[in-house]
Amino acid sequence: MENKEVIYAGSGKTVSGQYGEFFKVTVCLSDLPKEHLFEYNGKTYVKLDISKKKETDQYGKNVKVQIDTWKPEAKTASFEPAPALAEAPNDLPF
Repeated sequence: MENKEVIYAGSGKTVSGQYGEFFKVTVCLSDLPKEHLFEYNGKTYVKLDISKKKETDQYGKNVKVQIDTWKPEAKTASFEPAPALAEAPNDLPF
């Protein structure tokens, strides 16, 4: 896996609830870079990566939130024309 740009977006804690463990996080929307926001069906979205930190920080936060910066590689159109069909001999009976 290649090194990618890491953009910190927030943090949180792991919380145990009635239905198991989940992440409770805070994200500052005004700090999100506009180039990572996208629209779909008239709504604005951002892709996030949420994971556990290696160590709990001084505030008890053990979850980190980062912006997903992955972008698909641009494909170059390498068009190769099909080989020309050879003329079939005209020896059909009809």
